[in-house]
Amino acid sequence: MTLTTDYWHFIDGWLSGAQRVESPNCNPRPVGAAPELIVIHGISLPPGQYGGSAIEALFTNRLDPAGHPYFEEIAHLEVSAHFLIRRGGELVQFVSADARAWHAGVSCWRGREQCNDFSLGIELEGCDDEPYADLQYETLLKLIAVLQTQYPSILADAIVGHSDIAPGRKTDPGPAFDWSRVRAAQVS
Repeated sequence: MTLTTDYWHFIDGWLSGAQRVESPNCNPRPVGAAPELIVIHGISLPPGQYGGSAIEALFTNRLDPAGHPYFEEIAHLEVSAHFLIRRGGELVQFVSADARAWHAGVSCWRGREQCNDFSLGIELEGCDDEPYADLQYETLLKLIAVLQTQYPSILADAIVGHSDIAPGRKTDPGPAFDWSRVRAAQVS
């Protein structure tokens, strides 16, 4: 499946080309704050397993703690991201890009703390040590281009990994993430 951004547009921060699954785990951005940073994450639930509805359940506070031993540890969390890109390239949006999703946690970028205030979170279904799928990169690059058009304050050097804003605490998207693909797309 080849995605085109021709039909992608924003209405109140919601992208027309994404499946919409609203998360309650968000709030308004601080007055005057706008997206200036894209944070790329990696997630799989249970760890190392793909498919299913566990990510959506986690981001909408419906994860069944009895569904897997790992879920007992995380079911109480109130977290979200703006977007999720599935292994097959499918795009899901949980939070309006105009709102503050709860994806970064304790974080700092260029001396600024609380990155949730001024960032957009993109989750890739995957794990640190396994290559992400080509279709995920295809969707990611198109999503970044649309986000940079909608929010011109997001510059090429403001696309980072969770590990960059929370070093020592987070490792995603991990060493298997191919940053060269993202950097090459920023030049063209």
